Amino acid sequence: MSFWNQLKEQASTLTKNLGTEVAKFKNNDFASAAMAVCALISAADGSIDPSEKQKTTALIMNNSVLSIFTPSDLKVKFDHFCDKLNADFDFGKIEAIQAIAKLKSKPDQARAIIQIGIIIGSADGNFDVAEKKALKEACLAIGISPSDYDLG
Repeated sequence: MSFWNQLKEQASTLTKNLGTEVAKFKNNDFASAAMAVCALISAADGSIDPSEKQKTTALIMNNSVLSIFTPSDLKVKFDHFCDKLNADFDFGKIEAIQAIAKLKSKPDQARAIIQIGIIIGSADGNFDVAEKKALKEACLAIGISPSDYDLG
């Protein structure tokens, strides 16, 4: 099986398993952390261009895992983090990481956030080095070993 097919299969399995877990996590901190990780992945190369933001927004709105939340609420949160990252990447990154770090004491929710980041990062078939680095930083913020997700 090719690497691309393996990646698609893993993302599909992750999505199915995560869907049942996330229903337990319907709270504002989880929603904010999910949108923060999506924005971090989108901005992994240092900025978010409009087409990238639009594609990620579409992925978020159509993701069955995140369907427990009101789409317009997710969009507001995602736009907030994207705007912060675009205005000043370093400060925006700090704010996004802080939102993710709120889940440090909730390991199940923290792991689900990382899995959402993997799904978003691999959605285009190219989970690149910058995206992995951003997700590694998210792992460190919530006390999860990046090696648990092959992020080294």
